[in-house]
Amino acid sequence: MSKSLKKIVEESREKNQPEVDMCDRGISNMLDVPGLFTLSHITQLVLSHNKLTTVPANIADLRNIEVLNFFNNQIEELPTQISSLQKLKHLNLGMNRLNTLPRGFGSLPALEVLDLTYNNLNENSLPGNFFYLTTLRALYLSDNDFEILPPDIGKLTKLQILSLRDNDLISLPKEIGELTQLKELHIQGNRLTVLPPELGKIVDDHLFI
Repeated sequence: MSKSLKKIVEESREKNQPEVDMCDRGISNMLDVPGLFTLSHITQLVLSHNKLTTVPANIADLRNIEVLNFFNNQIEELPTQISSLQKLKHLNLGMNRLNTLPRGFGSLPALEVLDLTYNNLNENSLPGNFFYLTTLRALYLSDNDFEILPPDIGKLTKLQILSLRDNDLISLPKEIGELTQLKELHIQGNRLTVLPPELGKIVDDHLFI
């Protein structure tokens, strides 16, 4: 196994390949992949369907990364260093075991798509600066444990897709009405009995629920 992973790393370095795919390789620790964190040129890293339980601080060495895919692992925590990835646009952490996000997570300046589907997150899991992620266009929080959605959601004014299905939401904050670019709002499978009237204007304009 490690030989073929080593070869992937070597080929990426020698041929200056920007995309590295290590999907479904049984990897339990990124530090076990020889030379992975020397690939400072790569823009895309796929590590979906592995056995990762954590992400090392060395992730910060991949300073040109734009797409990180950790879908379907067993990740329980992220390092604070992940927020130093200045070019990261797309982060997929769906189907993991996260119950919190690291302090400072909201300082990712270029993030457009964040997928946190199927984790163990709730409103207390989000760091104070989470809603500074004002570049977000798509936020996937389905299949978590949210009972309330913080009013600061209204700060994510570029959101076009907000997925909240299969949580424990009792209500939505009126600030959701400030998301004037919203095109899709997925709220099935919650405990919502009423929707804020502020949603009405967006629905009338272009929102699909």
